[in-house]
Amino acid sequence: MPELRKDPIVGRWVIISTERAKRPFDFAPEEETAKGGFCPFDSGNEKTTPPEIIAYRPTGTGPNTSGWTLRVVANKFPALVIEGGLGKVGEGLYDKMNGIGAHEVIIETPDHAETLSNMPLDRFVDVLRAYRDRIVDLSKDPRFRYILIFKNQGRSAGASLEHSHSQLIALPVVPEIASEELNGSKKYFSYKDRCVYCDILRQEMEQKNRVISENEDFLVCAPFAPRSPFEVWIIPKSHNADYTQITEYQFRALAEIFSETLRRLDKALNKRPYNFMLHTSPVKENHQEYYHWHFEVVPKLTRIAGFEWGSGFYINPTPPEDAAKFLRDVSLAEGS
Repeated sequence: MPELRKDPIVGRWVIISTERAKRPFDFAPEEETAKGGFCPFDSGNEKTTPPEIIAYRPTGTGPNTSGWTLRVVANKFPALVIEGGLGKVGEGLYDKMNGIGAHEVIIETPDHAETLSNMPLDRFVDVLRAYRDRIVDLSKDPRFRYILIFKNQGRSAGASLEHSHSQLIALPVVPEIASEELNGSKKYFSYKDRCVYCDILRQEMEQKNRVISENEDFLVCAPFAPRSPFEVWIIPKSHNADYTQITEYQFRALAEIFSETLRRLDKALNKRPYNFMLHTSPVKENHQEYYHWHFEVVPKLTRIAGFEWGSGFYINPTPPEDAAKFLRDVSLAEGS
């Protein structure tokens, strides 16, 4: 029988449609053919992108030349622009402001064929460190209230270029999803005097049926009420609201388990496109008592249609307990 499940943080309801239960190989494959041709993100093509904002260059080469292992550049077609004031105005009952923000691209590798799931671990650490460094720098701008890190992997997940990259958008407002999580976490804390994410961690580690993997510092699990089949959360075991407070030791632990998680998803789902998002505290705000930063990884396996748009409910054909077991059982041994 189908189940209705309620997310304990934001209160969103999800339908776990066991009548439609699907295993990884039941989802129709989508063609992700390589386009080939010229790529502005490839090493040697640095002059075709906006000037780099930061770059990791172990060889000590000059800016906007080859020799880098990671570059951050402004998006050539930004959703928001960095120049100007907010210009907040009202038109009767409607509010608007200028489209002020920052839109940056984190080019994760100079190698066109390399991805986060197969790059060397030290380089994955650099990607995670770049996220922190850019959030810290942009947080100094008084116009910005939230900085969102996200990745679109694959064309159907929204990637316009196949070269592995992630993006950052600094916003002058706190987005609705972040506000829902903050408000839900604060409400839970005011009632129980505990962090809801810390309680989720404790319960998942006790029950084990939605746990995919863990190390000393991080837990990877399928959430209780996932919006999408094979949705995965990566949660730090130590309580902290702000990603920028991550330690150097935690960077490596996170890179290890993040890389493993992406390899599990690649193998279980035949490298299906996915999105991931960093959920962290808004800048210049203190939510340390009750919020808990984390990553959410959402494979592109289902489509949002009329029911979802009309109701706000999501229909998930794969129970998270089944998804977690499939991912746990994936063998990552070479040649398997």
